[in-house]
Amino acid sequence: MATETTTPDAPFLSIRGLRKTYGQSVAIDGVSLDIREGEFMTFLGPSGSGKSTTLYITAGFQDPTEGTVQLAGKPLLNVPPNERNIGMVFQRYTLFPHLSVAENVAFPLRVRGWERSRIAERVQAMLKLVHLHQHGDRKPSQLSGGQQQRVAIARALAYNPPVLLMDEPLSALDKQLREEIQFELKRIHHDTGITILYVTHDQEEALRLSDRIAVFNKGRIEQVGTGHELYEHPATRFVAGFIGHSNFLPVKLEQRRGGLADVVLPDGRRVANAPLRCDAPTGADAALMLRPDRLSLQHAARHDGPSIPVRVTDLSYLGDVMQVHLSTAWEQDLDIRVPLRPGVPADWQIGSTAHLSWDIAQSQVHAAA
Repeated sequence: MATETTTPDAPFLSIRGLRKTYGQSVAIDGVSLDIREGEFMTFLGPSGSGKSTTLYITAGFQDPTEGTVQLAGKPLLNVPPNERNIGMVFQRYTLFPHLSVAENVAFPLRVRGWERSRIAERVQAMLKLVHLHQHGDRKPSQLSGGQQQRVAIARALAYNPPVLLMDEPLSALDKQLREEIQFELKRIHHDTGITILYVTHDQEEALRLSDRIAVFNKGRIEQVGTGHELYEHPATRFVAGFIGHSNFLPVKLEQRRGGLADVVLPDGRRVANAPLRCDAPTGADAALMLRPDRLSLQHAARHDGPSIPVRVTDLSYLGDVMQVHLSTAWEQDLDIRVPLRPGVPADWQIGSTAHLSWDIAQSQVHAAA
């Protein structure tokens, strides 16, 4: 079941009980979500999880099998797509190649019957917003991919829509350019205050851009929250594995005490008082989640907390950290990230034996896979 922090604010965009089926196939199943006015909300999940289908129903490109969508308190599903006044930006820029940049931005304004002087003023304002005011006479083919996407954003914002929908708009760009446009999107959102629904499968992009994130999986929303809430307090095994990097040790759930659990590792070691994040019964199989950046590696076993023997199987230099690949006594692979200090050689070599330890409060017990 989705978990969401409630607020006293009335929702600006309200999605209730959306379901979409194609014959026997279920694309989305019971999606409900409230978005506040001016919020940057991201739909995050793997391919086929239902995030784009939810966006397309909101835009009017698809009809739901069941459910409702309301914008500012008014039903939206019975309104034709061209009358919803919603901005849309796709992965492909969908610019008119025979029109100039300025003409592309002006197009939706001409369709809406704006006066010529008002169009010219608005186009210049939009091009300044996306830092392309000196490129109005150019054709799209004369621009970089990132510039073309900024034109598409300017065009979508030109008629001042109440909501901007964005379907993986940066996935075709290289990493450096993608990060540049992410920064621009944050600035544009801050400057305009527009409500944005953003679809991506890139967790880092979602964490960087969003006020809140809705994590989709198999047609449902598993959890809604800020990036910090999702990383620190994942409600499900899926969210724990999808947001950030995680190791999952197989364990037996020995005892439950409220929100804590005692578990037993495959080598028989007992770990007490681990935070419990599932409803598995005593004696059931479960998984102990450990974040790579919350683990430490030492030459000797610790006695003030959990510690297990491991062997170093590989090392990956990542600049500021060394990713150390480990193997447990039961031959499970784990990863840990060890900070590097300038001029100080790494402590570990392939084949080294060590002890892996962690703060019990930084671990979590989730359902078994």
